[in-house]
Amino acid sequence: MSIIEVNNLTKYYGKARGIVDVSFNVDEGEIFGFIGPNGAGKSTTIRLFCSLIYPSSGEAKIFGKDAIKYGPEIRQDIGYLPSEVFYYDRMKVIDLLKYSASFYKKDCTKRMYELSEIMELDLHRRIDDLSYGNKKKVGIVQGLLHEPKLLLLDEPTSGLDPLMQKKFYKLIREENERGVTVFLSSHILGVVQKMCSRVAIIKEGSIVDIQDVRTLERDNYKKIHIVADEIDEKRFDIDGVIKLEKENGAVSFFYKGDINQITRAISAQDVSDVTIEEPTLEEIFMHYYE
Repeated sequence: MSIIEVNNLTKYYGKARGIVDVSFNVDEGEIFGFIGPNGAGKSTTIRLFCSLIYPSSGEAKIFGKDAIKYGPEIRQDIGYLPSEVFYYDRMKVIDLLKYSASFYKKDCTKRMYELSEIMELDLHRRIDDLSYGNKKKVGIVQGLLHEPKLLLLDEPTSGLDPLMQKKFYKLIREENERGVTVFLSSHILGVVQKMCSRVAIIKEGSIVDIQDVRTLERDNYKKIHIVADEIDEKRFDIDGVIKLEKENGAVSFFYKGDINQITRAISAQDVSDVTIEEPTLEEIFMHYYE
């Protein structure tokens, strides 16, 4: 069953492009990554899911219902963490969270205190006394306190120190294990590689690829490094080789194609060392953008 269904979703801000003809599905229980640089359209897509803005054309369905038409009903089961959090500065954290909890048709008190303890959040401090990282913790607790069925996380770890990021990842995995679907938007590729099963890559408002993360890593360019005396880099001027660089008696490049062809080219050299490895998700990502 698809928890999120997106069909030709388009948003323009006047003449400025938001997203154009975006289509994909997110299955129930999945942790789905949505990656792209700042300005690619990630936040616009999430705001459309929450009906905070309206599409120019196309549609998004959440839980099988139109996200705009049934917005108030759908939001009862959505946890949303925006990339930047803004609050009433003079409120105490506890008062803000109780106010947020009042919008849901359930008692959120127990879960609110559990999450605050996990995130090491001081409930009795005023919002304007908090650092950016602590305000982000408030956003995490606020987004999870009503035990939603779907989490929409927009750059969720910005502002968190490494220890708190680790706690956050653990918390999201635990939510996912109890059946929560997670839509994770980020430009930090290590986060996506660590957390997600599938990923959509968005460029200039349009989806350029949707892949299983492991397939994306496996069925892509190989990163090859060769060390040899008097190496002739012209031997590697073949189809499928990109970004060839020669430095200090070594040649490095990326290769996609018949592995036998490249190993024959390597064996024709008198080499002292060869390394063939998978590129990082970041290197794969940069390939899509270049």
